[in-house]
Formats: sequence, C-alpha cells, structure tokens
Amino acid sequence: MSSVAPLFEPFKLKGLELPNRIVMAPMTRGFSPNGVPTDDVAAYYARRAAADVGLILSEGTIIRRKGGGDNPNYPLFHTDAALAGWKKVIEAVHAEGGKMGPQIWHQGMMRKAGTGHWPDAPTDSPSGLTHKGKQIFEAPSEEDVADMVAAYAEAAASAKDLGFDTVEIHGAHGYLIDQFFWDVMNKREDKYGGGLIERARFAGEIISEVKKAAGPDIPVILRFSQWKQQDYGVKLAQTPQEFEAFLKVFVDAGVDILHASQRRFWEAEFPDVDGENGLNCAGWAKKLTGLPTITVGSVGLSSEFTGAMRGEGSKTRPLTDVVERLDKGEFDLVAVGRALLQDPEWARKVKDGRIDELADYDGKAMATLY
Repeated sequence: MSSVAPLFEPFKLKGLELPNRIVMAPMTRGFSPNGVPTDDVAAYYARRAAADVGLILSEGTIIRRKGGGDNPNYPLFHTDAALAGWKKVIEAVHAEGGKMGPQIWHQGMMRKAGTGHWPDAPTDSPSGLTHKGKQIFEAPSEEDVADMVAAYAEAAASAKDLGFDTVEIHGAHGYLIDQFFWDVMNKREDKYGGGLIERARFAGEIISEVKKAAGPDIPVILRFSQWKQQDYGVKLAQTPQEFEAFLKVFVDAGVDILHASQRRFWEAEFPDVDGENGLNCAGWAKKLTGLPTITVGSVGLSSEFTGAMRGEGSKTRPLTDVVERLDKGEFDLVAVGRALLQDPEWARKVKDGRIDELADYDGKAMATLY
C-alpha cells in the first residue's frame, strides 16, 4: 500500500471527517423515475461507501425550479417523495460507515424548452441567450434570479434536515451558475452582469445563502470549471491574477472546499506561467485561496469523460502522478468518476494493492451499472 498511502490518509474539515482522500465524483445517470431515487439508487451508493470510498458526492439533483432539468428521470432534491427517497439513500450510506453530500444542480439553458419533469415550465438563464449569443428567451428579472438563489438554499436546508454530511453546489460545465460566469450568455446590466467578478456574484450569493441554510458544521463545496460543454476552448480566467480575483468572490462568500473540474487532471492550468508540468486547476485554486481543493478529471483512466457519452471505453492509467501531486499538497482530495461508476470495489482494490485487478472502462456499460 505504500505507493498509494497518501490516498488513504484521513481528512477533517468542520463536522466532516473522512477516512481517506478518495471522493466519488458526481455522475448523473437518470435512474430516478419521476425524480424519485429508488432503493436501487440507495444500494448503488451504499456499495461504494462499503468499499472504502471516503466521500460520496451524489449525481446532480434538481433544485426547486420547474425548468431545472431536461430529463424526468434525473433526481429532484425537493418534493416530499424525492426527499423521502434521498432519506433512504443517506441512511443506507451511513449504515455502511460512509459520508455523502448531494450535488445541487440546475441545468439552465442546457435544458431545452418542453422537456423535463415539468415540460411547460420556462427555461431559466442569465439573459435568455444561447452559448452563441442568440436571444431566444426574455432575460429573467432580479426577482426571478433571487428565487433561483433561494431554491439552492432550500435544497441545502433539506440536505441538513436529512442528515447529509456536506453539500456541493454545481457551478461547472456550462450549466446555470456557469452560464452566469460566461460573458457570451450573461449580458445583464444589473448587479449580476458586467465583468467576470460581477458575473460571479450570482454564485457568491448562492454560496452565502447555502451556508446559512446548511449551518456552521456542514462544509459547502463549489464545483467549477474553466471549460464548458458548449465550447471546450472557453477559459474564464486567462491568468492567475484573474483566477485569484474570480475565486475571491467564493472565498468571501464563505465556501469551504473548491472542486476544480478538468477534463484531464494532469494538464497544467497556466502552462505559460509554470510550465507544461505545472499546477493543475485544483493546485492553482489551493495556492491562490488557501482552501482545501478537490481535483477531478480522468483519474485512473487514459481518456476524458466525453467519450463515455458516446459509448467509448478508456484504458486504465497509473495513479502515480495523482498520488505524487496529492502527497506534495497540490490538492487535498481526489475525485474518481467512471472508474468508480464501473467498479464499486475500485477504492478497496487500490487500498489493498490489487492494481492489476483494475479494469479498462467499458463505456457501453455506463447506462446499466449499479
């Protein structure tokens, strides 16, 4: 185990105590009919908790805005039935000694009109603009935006009431919060628009309200990304100085952990500053803020996740570099996605030194795995 020992050191922050540094990354699969998690969903997470995953972050869960998602099988994190389902999930995870937080989510303009749990509901956005700048809806009022903020806070309050150990806000990958960050999609002329710092205000308000709702003992995580699903070439902050100013909005709002999403964790975030082997996104986030960070992006696999959406597989990749970076303190936690999706025993096999038992990822199996 010596070569992977840093992965299995404990981590503590506020009321969250983890036995190791391995995080199950959020992976939405659409296995909750009408938005209600089933007993199978509870068993899916409990299996990972029982097999040495330090922290489980749930698949994306839709907050209380009826246009929040495009698939009626995506889980909700409101309504009595959905919350009752999530109560079974967290009880199953805790019964195995695990820790878990919901990822609270809103798709924004990624949700097409006429889809989801409430097809007739309007689609939320910063300005009613597509990622190509085409106006297709009216911009929401400040009152509408305030209600979006409130819906995130309500989800956090529900997470606390149900007994979850942490809460993650999904602010990445071109979804609603990330759309507010993006100048092409956010042309607002009120307090939520302007430069990058002003465009981050929406997320800052969400963090602040989620913190109030979750209470002082539950760490709040923000997942963010420089890239967008709509355009992989987008980069919000071009320099470390811009990045620091951007992240300061979240620090000032009280965020506890930054979850820096990359398509490939081993790529340097600012190679022109510290070289091709320089700090990754989570490394720069930790350096600039001093906060704990989670790295994510093809850990244990050779190719990034978008291929999985097309049913493509991926070869296993050695863990040497991610362990070395963790041991040096570049980041604090390591999120694992597809490898844990396919193999609930992945963390235990790594811990026991059974590296030869780790299998290539079979993308065609993604939709059926529990």
